[in-house]
Amino acid sequence: MPLAYWAMLARDHGKLAAMARSKSSNSWLQEHVNDHYVNMAQKDGYRARAAYKLLEINDKDKLIRPGTVLADLGSTPGSWSQVAARIVGESGKVFALDILPMDPVPGVDFIQGDFREEDVLRQFEQLLGGRALDLVISDMAPNMSGMSAIDQARSFLLCELALEFARDHLKPGGSFLVKVFQGSDFQAYLKSMRELFDEVVTRKPKASRDRSSEIYLLGRGRR
Repeated sequence: MPLAYWAMLARDHGKLAAMARSKSSNSWLQEHVNDHYVNMAQKDGYRARAAYKLLEINDKDKLIRPGTVLADLGSTPGSWSQVAARIVGESGKVFALDILPMDPVPGVDFIQGDFREEDVLRQFEQLLGGRALDLVISDMAPNMSGMSAIDQARSFLLCELALEFARDHLKPGGSFLVKVFQGSDFQAYLKSMRELFDEVVTRKPKASRDRSSEIYLLGRGRR
């Protein structure tokens, strides 16, 4: 569909989506306050409950090790960068990129900007200093409108950009972990990942809420 169609759809349904969000805000806040992983994150010093998604996946798949060099795409507020920096240690390196600001994380080089833009990529490549990445991780998600067709399209655009980044910067044999939302574009995206990696598997960590359609795709063995 042309972009004008999506713009018209967004205008027609924007008020309805806003009303739905307003009605659900109180219940969301109550759930958030009582959330086990939110409370754990506060206790353990992580900036978001998403830290436990990465920790669980890493416990299973051993993606991040001491000495790993990785990029965290869409890193703000920084919980995945926190997890990664604590594991890679002084012998590894974590590069974080986001269009939004992020408070400093010890051991993490952060670049604020759109990684599709040439000047941002040049900054990143200068920091890399000729090294290829062992791992790219992406927990990016678009601002949700409440309209599933638009939200899924936005989500998979981000996923495609992350995969392109991984294709350009991963070393042979490297790995890629990305959050996706199940929908009409899922199979096509899965096919693209299988063309680039020797193995592609799905992960649904316990910290991912049951009602959420999000899952994580892990590609290993960059060809």
